[in-house]
Amino acid sequence: MLEKILQDAHFVHEHSQDVVIHEDVIDTFVKDFVPGEFWLKSNPFHVLDMSLRDLISFLLVYHTIGDYCFWGDPKWMIQTEDGVLDGSFAIMKLVIQEFQERGNFNLTLDEFQDLLKGNVEIPLLKERYEQLQILNTYLQNHSFYDEIADFNDDVTLFSYLIDHFPYFKDESTYEGRTISFYKRAQLLTSDILHVKEMKGIPVDYTHLVGCADYKIPQVMNSYGMMTYSDSLDQMIATKTEIPEGDAYEVEIRANTLAVIDSIYQKLGGKVPRMDINDSIWLLGQNKEKVKKLYHCTKTTHY
Repeated sequence: MLEKILQDAHFVHEHSQDVVIHEDVIDTFVKDFVPGEFWLKSNPFHVLDMSLRDLISFLLVYHTIGDYCFWGDPKWMIQTEDGVLDGSFAIMKLVIQEFQERGNFNLTLDEFQDLLKGNVEIPLLKERYEQLQILNTYLQNHSFYDEIADFNDDVTLFSYLIDHFPYFKDESTYEGRTISFYKRAQLLTSDILHVKEMKGIPVDYTHLVGCADYKIPQVMNSYGMMTYSDSLDQMIATKTEIPEGDAYEVEIRANTLAVIDSIYQKLGGKVPRMDINDSIWLLGQNKEKVKKLYHCTKTTHY
């Protein structure tokens, strides 16, 4: 499946009408490229201080209910003792608190809504809760950590995730072809293997392709690595919602992976694609350099 994701990305790139990749800009980017740190190292909540068992269990919950679709008008955010948080780190803080206080997420919908309470209702609240229920059903009969403890390569771990958690399915149709992305399954695979690596366990995550979300293409567009047609540019500039599965969305996502692969190839394959992915995501946290807006699609995929 991971090989298919890469093949699909290049298929869409070759047929794209509204997204253009600029290899000359990528060449310049690569000259100054310095791999960033693993993205979880930038979290302010000391997540990586957990035991490996607790950390992997936490990551499963976080990627089930958390790391997707935060945009809105106004944007969902929470008030904390350290100030206002939004996006990935906001939901991470809430999940950590619940994980440490209760140790489980057997919540009613009202309790779940209260857990994620912010200035507005978090997007896709009911969908997040439905996915949590699927996870809780799995946990009644399985110990996730024990099941995957010996999976130290991306192909095996990724396959387990997509086989056991149907909400990780992430496919679209383009030019009559099924296009696979599996952003959330790839990111969870990467996170688990990276934290194992930090604990001294030999791992292999070199087959992962990258995360086709909204933040990474926003960075690529801001840096000029890929640009959009006037019609697509206008939709993004006016924050017009692009439906999930629309050709615009598929081209943005697939070309994001094609850019990551281009950087990977230009670096001689020395930096894994997911480390390139994380480095670009971290660039997106610098709002002074990221001037372009992200595309708006309501989806549980990212």
